Amino acid sequence: MAKTIKYYKVNKLTNEDFRRVVGVERETFKEMVKVVRRYYRQKKSKGGTNRSLSANDETLMMLEYYREYRTFKHLGVDYEVSESTAHYIVTKIEKILINEPRFHLKKLKYTEPKEDANNIEVTVVDVTESQCERPKKSKNITTQEKRKKQS
Repeated sequence: MAKTIKYYKVNKLTNEDFRRVVGVERETFKEMVKVVRRYYRQKKSKGGTNRSLSANDETLMMLEYYREYRTFKHLGVDYEVSESTAHYIVTKIEKILINEPRFHLKKLKYTEPKEDANNIEVTVVDVTESQCERPKKSKNITTQEKRKKQS
């Protein structure tokens, strides 16, 4: 059985406070959790390992990530999972919810910024040779001559 950590605390809030903390209405949150649970039921029929968090907490973690821009390390500490597990959960839940059209979530596109053909940025670097400043030899005894005298 997956453990529930934060959902019980957040669920006790009033509807207005719930929306302010989570970022969505309570009914929308419940619909999101239903979609996630349906996905897990389909996946569980094929086998697999048990999850460390409940569907409520996983959905809450994803919404908290987007609402507060917290790091995965902070989320991991709050939900008692590792940083990499927090990242895995957030990306997995967002992929599940992106495939559900009623939430109007857009696919994330990680593309390079478009370059404008009329606006070209040029960087000029001066690479001419210049002499290195080195200590000048003095008339004092050099290090090699000192070593010869000592041996």
